Amino acid sequence: METKNFYNEMLTEHNMHPEYKHALEDSDIVLDGVNPSCGDEIKLCLKVSGDVITDGAFVGDGCAVSQASTDIMLGMIIGKKKDDALAMADKFMRMIRGKATGEEIESLEEASALRDVAHMPARAKCALLGWRTLSEALGADPNAKI
Repeated sequence: METKNFYNEMLTEHNMHPEYKHALEDSDIVLDGVNPSCGDEIKLCLKVSGDVITDGAFVGDGCAVSQASTDIMLGMIIGKKKDDALAMADKFMRMIRGKATGEEIESLEEASALRDVAHMPARAKCALLGWRTLSEALGADPNAKI
């Protein structure tokens, strides 16, 4: 029950007061992400200097899960090297698919609150939208089975 309350509070906070949901001028990488099964959509914008993601934002519409998950993701990857961001995305995607270890889940910090989405197949694609868009934007194979 405690985890469910934290999940609901965290989703509500990131959905109602997203830190990274705004336009980002002069982005180096811009990619649209769409969840065709429900219509959620985002435009992910990243600024990159060398190999480091220096800033990021998104705009879009969708359910609380997709929007909150994307906001959390951006908070985790800004200031990180692209490879580290891709590694986080890989862990997150495996967590949502129920394939991550406990240690990997714990390393996802705030994003680990979404682990219960693994038991809600209809919400999994919502939680994955931002992370899949990030992986594709950074050059990972979007069709890879993780």
